[in-house]
Amino acid sequence: MASLRYIWKNRIKYHPFSKAFFISWAKRLLTFPELIKNNRRRKKLINNGANIAETAEIGIVNINGRKENLSIDDFSTLGKVEIALHDKVSIGKYVCINDGVIILSASHDVSDPLWRHKKAPISIGDYAWIATNAIILPGVSIGKGAVVGAGAVVSKNVKDYAIVIGNPAKEIEKKRTENLKYNPCEFLATNNAWLK
Repeated sequence: MASLRYIWKNRIKYHPFSKAFFISWAKRLLTFPELIKNNRRRKKLINNGANIAETAEIGIVNINGRKENLSIDDFSTLGKVEIALHDKVSIGKYVCINDGVIILSASHDVSDPLWRHKKAPISIGDYAWIATNAIILPGVSIGKGAVVGAGAVVSKNVKDYAIVIGNPAKEIEKKRTENLKYNPCEFLATNNAWLK
């Protein structure tokens, strides 16, 4: 959920005692515990060094490593996501990362006789959609508006507006539209209760 300050400042205001007024406040009271939990998660990450926009949505995440390596821009949403922060992970604006996604900024070199650790930054562009159970490997850059299909394992860069599927992830012929205008955060019940 967006920060409490943002929610309160941008809330929809209905005429007092109207039907819409009562319906909106009923929804707000029902979703308030989730709003508080999401804000606590964001605040804890920020207090530990992460750079997270006040409009970003942080679900039930498992984020290990140096929190200062994480940056999440405006109106991006993370579901039940796991992120290993051995190196920088940058998430742009209006990004949707679904449940079960794993983002790994480090691995081991299988060609190395000492099996040494290797790390590399990950970048996810504006309007990218990382679908359920996808895995993003170290050093990958996901382009603007790109789609990573459910269960895909991405080991190479993904071009702007490309759609990749499979293991290993491969680009399909179809491209995504470049005229993207949605806000993935608007689909969440907590946001709808306050902002719509």
